[in-house]
Order: sequence, then structure tokens, then C-alpha cells
Amino acid sequence: MNYLKCFLALPKDFFDFNFAIFSYLSRRIRTKNEVPSGLTSLEDIVQLSPRVIRILGKNPGPFTLQGTNTYLLGTGKKKILIDTGEANVADYLQNLATALGNENQITTIIATHWHHDHIGGITGILRRFLDNNNEKIRLMKCQRFDGKSESTENAFEFVENGQQIEVEGATLRVIFTPGHTSDHISLWLEEEKALFSGDCVLGEGSAVFENLTEYLRSLRKLLELDPVRIYPGHGPVIDNPREKVNEYIEHRLQREKEILKTIREEQPVSAIRIASMLYPDILPTRKMGSLFNVRHHLEKLVSDGSIVNVGIGFGLYKLAEEKDRKNRSNSCSIL
Repeated sequence: MNYLKCFLALPKDFFDFNFAIFSYLSRRIRTKNEVPSGLTSLEDIVQLSPRVIRILGKNPGPFTLQGTNTYLLGTGKKKILIDTGEANVADYLQNLATALGNENQITTIIATHWHHDHIGGITGILRRFLDNNNEKIRLMKCQRFDGKSESTENAFEFVENGQQIEVEGATLRVIFTPGHTSDHISLWLEEEKALFSGDCVLGEGSAVFENLTEYLRSLRKLLELDPVRIYPGHGPVIDNPREKVNEYIEHRLQREKEILKTIREEQPVSAIRIASMLYPDILPTRKMGSLFNVRHHLEKLVSDGSIVNVGIGFGLYKLAEEKDRKNRSNSCSIL
């Protein structure tokens, strides 16, 4: 009977999935981006500390919130730029030029991860500012570990966990924090005991992720660092870091409990159905994000041996029985 229920639900699941794709693509092709309602208003350019200036990427939207936060670091004439926003945003490039002034120059660009709202602006920045530089601009990021190829457009220098990067007045230490993406890094600012968190932790709302197990491990690593302030990749500065990171961890653990409860009551049940039940009022433009977050929760639960996937495509899930756990245990045994 439960399998019949799943079969009868397929048309609605199919509609929900296609509606999510349509909403996502329609957002991508909009010519006018808008800041989602209810978010904190952020200034285009703001001095956050003696050594940190935030320049908003001017690319607002459901996933980028007010826009990508990019940061100029340093107290001297040579600056580090953390993240670059999206490609072809003229207002951002002008604001970056204003923030730099006539005598300062970018000597290093560090990308927290490969997403286009963080590396897309590199080409435009090089085109605009390189001629005024006395030296080549270094491009730095972590290598991807997801089997996907790196951007061929930019010649990145790959950083290592713990690596130190300096300019006058600012010393950064690379912290490997995968989960949001396989190449995600955060950056520890020694002089302020502060953290640039990229998309691992946002100033508002919750983050999407590719691997939940790694993501939770990274969040716990941030707790151990105990920063006094977090400069996030999107949203306002976080002045209560421990509370915010704990909130992120608890949110994910609570969502896992809700998914298990849904599977227990509805099994077998599809990922699309679970997402629709857990996020009934989510904005259409964020449906894809909710679906993929649920998928990654399910992948973790399958890996943990808590559930099994008895379907194909986006999957059909039920609680693992004792025999499933034994089979998994045997398959993992060393012969």
C-alpha cells in the first residue's frame, strides 16, 4: 500500500520538481536582481575595522542575499581581496575602485570557494586594476576534491590548510572547511581573532552544502577556533559567533531528526516528497536549494546506516532494518 501511495504521489512530485527547476532558472535569467524582503540593509562600502573594508558585490538574490560580501584587507598600500562577486557587475567594480583609492593596489585575491558569485568577478578585476599595479596579482584558492575540473580561465595558486598569507597589518591563516563545497576555506585573521567564513556560515539564514558530514565537521572546527567576530560571505557581520555556529549545528541536527521522522511515518518516501513536507512555505526560488539540502541529509543517513535507498533517481527511502545494517557492516569489513 505504501508503494502504491508513492506511485500515486509521483505526478505531484514531478510537478514540484519541475516547478523548482523553473523557479531557479527564472531567477538566473532575471535582468534585475532584488534584495529579498526582510533582510538587513547593508552599505555598498563600509569600513568594518582598521584593516577590513567590505564591498558589497551588487548581486542580490534568494541565494546571495544582499549580495556577495567581498573584503579588502590591510593597513598599507598593498591589499588582499577576499572573494570577487559575480562577473560583469560594473557597479561593483566602481565601488571596489572607490574603496581602493588612488594609491592602494590589490596584490592578492583569495577565493573562499569555486562558486561563481565568489570567483566570477576575477576577470573584470584583473582587466580593470592590473595595469595600475606594480606587480602581478596572485590568485589563490583551495583545490577542488570533488572530481570536477578547476576553472581554466584563472591560474590559481592552490593553498594548503594552515598556510599563512600576509600584507601589512593583516595576517591570514587558511582553515580548510569543506562541506559547502569540497574546496571551501575560511580565513583566520590573526590580528583580530576574527574569521572570514565564506559560505560556511552566513550573516542571515542558513547555508546550502554538498556534504553534510564534512559540513558539520567544519562547523565544529569553527567552534574550536572561538572567533570574536565572523565576517561572512553573505549578510551582516556576526558578533555572536559561538551562538551562531551552535545555531547552525543544532538546525542541521534538528532537520535530520525531522527527516527520520518523516521517513518513519511515510516510508517509502521520495526526496522530493520529504522536501515538500519539510519546507511547505519556502519561496519558489529556493525550492531547489531545499531539495538538495534534503538530498545531502539523506546521503549522510544512508552512509550512517540509518536508512536505505530502495529507489532510483532522486531516490525512495525507508528506515534501515537489522538485515540492512548487517549487510552494510559486512560490506565494510576488512577481509
